Amino acid sequence: MSFPKAVVGNPDMSMTRALADPIHDLDPRRKHAGMTREDKEVLRTFCVYILASKRNGTLYVGLTNDLARRAYEHTNEVHSGFTKSYHVRMLVYYEVFEDIDAAIIREKRLKKWNRQWKLRLIEEHNPKWKDLYNKDGSICELPRS
Repeated sequence: MSFPKAVVGNPDMSMTRALADPIHDLDPRRKHAGMTREDKEVLRTFCVYILASKRNGTLYVGLTNDLARRAYEHTNEVHSGFTKSYHVRMLVYYEVFEDIDAAIIREKRLKKWNRQWKLRLIEEHNPKWKDLYNKDGSICELPRS
């Protein structure tokens, strides 16, 4: 399966480095103080992601320009809403885009997918349903199937 202008997992090393850097004090409300110009360029990428409450549990599809920050917010239930109400905290899948329009289209398509298609996508790329968000604020690469 191929996706337009998307990187499944994280083969791009600059993106991997940015996602692997801990969030400044793990607080999403802090600005990106002390970031280099290169780091700020990396933030101009967009991620479509899938969260789960548990293996084969409740699923949530979202879009963000900062996956580590957003995963922190979901994990720590910073905002009230669907994911907080249903305890949807595990980051189980994501795709990286350089183009916001392509990311929005992909998010809308995934939201319209039936549940079985989403489960199959997760199983293909993350068969053990590993939580890809580390408590130190880094994001793991998708496991190879």
